[in-house]
Amino acid sequence: MHPIARFRPATPEDVDAVVPLIYSSGPDAFNYVFCVPQKASAQDFLRAAFLGGDTQFGWRNHSVVELDGCVVGVGAAWGAEQTLRFSLQAVRRFWRIYGWRHVLGVLVRGLRTESVIRPPRPGCLYVAHLGVAPEYRSQGLGHALLHWFAERGRAAYRTLALDVAVTNSRAQALYEKLGFRVCAERPSTLSNAHGFVPGASYMERPNAN
Repeated sequence: MHPIARFRPATPEDVDAVVPLIYSSGPDAFNYVFCVPQKASAQDFLRAAFLGGDTQFGWRNHSVVELDGCVVGVGAAWGAEQTLRFSLQAVRRFWRIYGWRHVLGVLVRGLRTESVIRPPRPGCLYVAHLGVAPEYRSQGLGHALLHWFAERGRAAYRTLALDVAVTNSRAQALYEKLGFRVCAERPSTLSNAHGFVPGASYMERPNAN
């Protein structure tokens, strides 16, 4: 753990600090799926979904790291047993945000994205939406967040898993130093006028003492 950082579950009051950090974890992919100019930007969606509390983007599924009382990092983690519930909640959330004219497009783009970034397999704690404020990067906070999730999930999950964009070789090198190994390479050709989904390297490591 980072020696002076405080880790805790997220709350709705964290929304202003957290949404830009979640967005920074995959802006191109978020724009591809969630940007509908007539209704919402990707960050508009993330804000509404975070405040809603449900879905994989909700505050109940996130933890934050604070320094000097300010939220400077965020992440989320979930297992395969939550996938169906999250999917059903997401459909309802999409409907509320986008309305009947646009919800189908968002659903289709989301399902296409799952060919690159797939739901977690049984026994894995899948870690995502990792974001650290730019001025606090390279200080070990990302590593500390991973450790936070690993400790909280150790009793239930034997494996930690994550995806890293193939365009982010620096992050992949860091994860490899932390014991992750690449288990699958998933190419992508998904793009539209608002963004694209980069190919991903799926990585795992044992979640052991």
